[in-house]
Amino acid sequence: MPLLAAGTTAPNFTLPDQAGKEISLHGFAGGPVVLYFYPKADTPGCTTQACGLSEALPLMNKLGAAVIGISPDGTKAIAKFAAKFNFRFPLVGDEPGTSGTPRIIDSYGCWGEKSMYGRKYFGVIRSAFLIDEKGKVEQAWPKISPKDTPIKLLKALGA
Repeated sequence: MPLLAAGTTAPNFTLPDQAGKEISLHGFAGGPVVLYFYPKADTPGCTTQACGLSEALPLMNKLGAAVIGISPDGTKAIAKFAAKFNFRFPLVGDEPGTSGTPRIIDSYGCWGEKSMYGRKYFGVIRSAFLIDEKGKVEQAWPKISPKDTPIKLLKALGA
């Protein structure tokens, strides 16, 4: 599935966060949402990205934005990751079903073929979205670098 483009309605989801609480995109209606997709909890790039967003969280919240991270990890892995770094925003798990493809990650166009050391496989394409208060994609960043994520999102929020 192609990456969601600006102007597209963001697919709603209800997924468990690091505490096992069900998080829904519609639950954040009325304000902007920074939604980012990352490959695997507690890996170097994903840690850089999440820590950068955690540092930027007070300013993002001041600008009215919420932050949600999604990976194909299970609740146990994201809970350990969130606790280790004291993240104060929801990380949710979109575990692959019987098809082997995480449903929500795929619906945003963030699941696809990747290559490492000549080996091809399917996985999360690190991406970020700014969803407006009405649930529309305002901006999308495919293949965003972990270090650039907070910078680009803060700029898009007007900081």
